Amino acid sequence: MQQQADKIIQTLKSKGVRVTPQRFAVYADLLARSDHPTAEQISSHFNQDVPTSSQATIYKTLQALRDVGLVREVLLEEGVCRYDANIDPHHHFRCQSCSEVEDIAWEQFQTPNFQGLRPGLQVNHYELTLHGYCDRCQSA
Repeated sequence: MQQQADKIIQTLKSKGVRVTPQRFAVYADLLARSDHPTAEQISSHFNQDVPTSSQATIYKTLQALRDVGLVREVLLEEGVCRYDANIDPHHHFRCQSCSEVEDIAWEQFQTPNFQGLRPGLQVNHYELTLHGYCDRCQSA
């Protein structure tokens, strides 16, 4: 457990992020999750028992982590920004019924052919978002 905490602290410091209890807690929480929570969900999680962090602090922490490349914003639905500490290239599947989000391995799909794009467009990054129904919702 201490080894994991030391690794998180070292990672934050290596990116020039000042280590605060909130930054440590938010980053550690995101590393342990795969559900791509919203800032509101993170705030609610931390403040379940005793309010310890304002929503503004959570947003500022997420922005700081995003700015140094430790967290990425995931936009899978209109008006909802989710956060992911998995910064390796990957795609996403979003269930249209329960809104659960699941990572899909990058290698699962072949690289699209960008030759057909109109002249002048240059692709620097892409990811696929698949929408459908998860196995839990299909069986319900």
